[in-house]
Amino acid sequence: MSAYLEDGYQHESAAYAPTSARMTFIKRTYGLLLIAILGFVGLEAILLNSGIGLAFFKAIAHSAPLLIGTIVLFIASGFIASTIARSNTPPLVQALGLALYVVVEAFFLLPFMYLCTTIPQFQHIPLQAGILTLTVFGGLSAVVFISKKDFSFLGKILMIASFTMLGIAIVAMLGAPINLGLWFSAAMIAIACGYILYDTSNVLHHYPTTAYVAASLELFASVALLFYYIVRLMIQLAAAGDN
Repeated sequence: MSAYLEDGYQHESAAYAPTSARMTFIKRTYGLLLIAILGFVGLEAILLNSGIGLAFFKAIAHSAPLLIGTIVLFIASGFIASTIARSNTPPLVQALGLALYVVVEAFFLLPFMYLCTTIPQFQHIPLQAGILTLTVFGGLSAVVFISKKDFSFLGKILMIASFTMLGIAIVAMLGAPINLGLWFSAAMIAIACGYILYDTSNVLHHYPTTAYVAASLELFASVALLFYYIVRLMIQLAAAGDN
């Protein structure tokens, strides 16, 4: 029987749990994912309408070190939130880790959302990107659920690809002659799709039935990453069309 080892204690994998326990785990995981997405949308709206979006956008736009610092903070906060959500603590404490990550993602996407709300030709992008993101997420999830294939082999590949792209982005922001154009957004969308396959597969094959908070956090992170780079790509395409 396969089992998942987490923080020093062992649980039965959801794949080998009784049907009722497995279904409850999946419902809780995707229920929390829905709450996280709705929370993200609501928080983003509050930040934009309160004026925080404008202030944050101006600060990022005029300071490359602050932009790099924001990326580093985003990565560190994501790691902390994931650690909390995965920890052997009460579900309420784990949920705080998920909430923290939602807040971090909201601030990370804030500059693009500000552009979309202030530039007329970009105003249609958030809704269209949201629909496209959910459609892609649903399709990739269906592939995993229907095929029941274990995509855990993608883990190391995605990690190497992610750090490579992060390194390219940082070097470009430091002044290297690298154009982070359409190719970069397309590559990151492909990586995000890989993470959706990987995370959904882990939900089905490797997470214990008690780890629904951690599972929902991983899925939310992948959805947010996909949404971010779809928005970025659509902004680039819209800007190119106006030139």
